[in-house]
This record gives sequence, structure tokens and C-alpha cells, in this order.
Amino acid sequence: MPGPDLDLLLEAAEAAGRIAARHFRGSYEIQDKGDGQGPVTEADLEIDRMLKAELLDARPDYGWLSEETEDDHARLNAKRVFIIDPIDGTRSFVAGQKTFAHSLAIAEDGVVTTAVVHLPMRELTYQAEVGQGARVNGQPMQQSGRTDLADARVLAAKPQMHADHWPGGAPPVERHFRSSLAYRLCLIAQGRFDGMVTLRDAWEWDIAAGDLICREAGALTTDRFGAALRFNDPGAKTPGVLAASPGVHAGFLAHLKV
Repeated sequence: MPGPDLDLLLEAAEAAGRIAARHFRGSYEIQDKGDGQGPVTEADLEIDRMLKAELLDARPDYGWLSEETEDDHARLNAKRVFIIDPIDGTRSFVAGQKTFAHSLAIAEDGVVTTAVVHLPMRELTYQAEVGQGARVNGQPMQQSGRTDLADARVLAAKPQMHADHWPGGAPPVERHFRSSLAYRLCLIAQGRFDGMVTLRDAWEWDIAAGDLICREAGALTTDRFGAALRFNDPGAKTPGVLAASPGVHAGFLAHLKV
């Protein structure tokens, strides 16, 4: 049976999905956050308010970090913290595409212990608890097990694979793309792709839930330098993300560390 924190996140993710579905392909307010951060919609903000109210009411001693809530750093004093992206892939949501996700995680002392990524329009729910494995729609899942980087199926934005970023030369992979970082990580956990790369700094709310889901499915997740991901940092960013089957992950690092 799921633990109490996982039950809480699953229920909250379903509620977020209902709000998103009500707005999806409809008429709603859109704002540009500026500084290249992209759009924020009425749906993002409504989901953020709902999640903050419901989750902190249930766990008032937990900290709070969300893309759509101003960060006051009070979370840094909390042993456990919610790390939330109300809609990961807002550009896809605005475009009427179904590959947006709600990403909900709980980190304890910097390590994610409970995670849910929910794609309401694709009827997909990914979940994980430490030591309990990863599941999609209730079914266990595992990373692909691929051992060779050559021709691996890798999720990455096109600029991330430019040769200038790879001292050992751009790896010989088959590149694919999905807009939501949380969804990309879940696809690695599910074994549908062999690896995922982003070399630029990543916001914690984009990757926290996917980090645990990948790890519980047997994939390796690190920053671009090969260090374990840590969360609830004052800057709320990690220096890139590599997620892959162990063999493909080793190949990534070999190309980056020459």
C-alpha cells in the first residue's frame, strides 16, 4: 500500500489534473514572466494556490518550493519540503498539446523520498517512494537496461547536443524531444528511452519528482558533472541533469569529461 505522503500527492495531482482539464484548449489569461522564463497561465496559478492550500494544510510542518510561489527561503529550515511544478510544460499546455505534467515531490534533508508526475490529458500517473520501486498507472516499470551509448534513444533539446558542449565530441545518439522535463525523466524510468540530457541549469521543481521515479526504476540521475542531485538548495537549481540506464549514463560522462 502507498504511504501516507504518496497518497497525499496522488490525490493532489488528480485535483490539479481536473483544474488543468477545465482550462485546457479553452480561454484563459496568459502572462509572460520575462527574463526568458516563458508564460504563466491562469491555470498554473489556480493549481498552485490549490496545491499550496491542500498540501500545507495536511503537512503544516513541511516547507514549500513551487515555480509559481514567491520563494521566501523559510523552506530552508524545514526537514521536509514540497517541491512543486503546477504545470511543467506550460508552453505545451498553451499550444493545446497533451504533453504537460503536474510534478509533485517531497524531499527530506535534500533527497526526494516521494514523487508523483501526472499527465491528465494522457491519463498517465507516475509514482515512486524510496525503496518501493516506480510505477506507471499502478504497474511496475524499469529503465531500458541499455549498455551501449551508440545509437541510444535520448531525450534532449537540440542545442544540448551541439558539439561545443561535449569535450569528447557529441555522443552518437538518436535524439528525441518532449517539452516537459518531468515527463522526459519518467520516460527514462519507463524504459521508453535510454537517456535524458540537459546541460544547462535546471530548476528543482522541474526535476525533483522525476529524479526519484528514475532512481526507483533503476536509472542513474546526476548533475552534468556526475554528482548526485540534491534538493532544497537556496538557489533552487542544479547544474544540469543526466538521467539514463547505467551504461548510457557512463557514456554521457565519458563524453563530457575528456
